[in-house]
Amino acid sequence: MSDFTKTYARMMEQGTAMLKAFNPALESFQPEGLDKLMPTMPRDWMEAMFGNAFNPDGLDAKTRLMITLAGLVATGATADPQIKYTVRHLIEAGATQKEIAEVIYQMSMLGGLPAMNHALELAEEVYSEQKDDEEGNA
Repeated sequence: MSDFTKTYARMMEQGTAMLKAFNPALESFQPEGLDKLMPTMPRDWMEAMFGNAFNPDGLDAKTRLMITLAGLVATGATADPQIKYTVRHLIEAGATQKEIAEVIYQMSMLGGLPAMNHALELAEEVYSEQKDDEEGNA
C-alpha cells in the first residue's frame, strides 16, 4: 500500500468517525436526494466557496463549475446527482444552456458518446425541472 493510499484511507476513516459523531445515521449516508435539500447555492456563496475566496486572482465560480462538469462527464457521466447539482449551479453562476452543452459535447472525446448523451439528458432534466418550477410560481 502506497503512502498516498494509506493517507487517503486514514482520511476516510477520520471522516466516517466524524460523521458518526455528528449523527450515527450519517455513517451510511448516500447522496441521493441531497440535491433536493439545497438545490442551488446562492451565487455570492458560490463565489466565496469556489471562486474568489480560494484564489482571488484565479478562476471564477462559473469556470470552476465548468471544469467540474467536464470532469464528471469525462469520467463516464455516472454521478447523476452530482452532474445535475453542477448544472444547477452553473445556471446560477450565469452559464447558458449553450455553454453547458458545449462543455458536455467537448467531453465526448474523453468520456465517450454514451457519457455525453447521458449528461445531456441529465442537463435537460434540470432545465425541465426549472421550467416546471417557474410555471408553478407564475
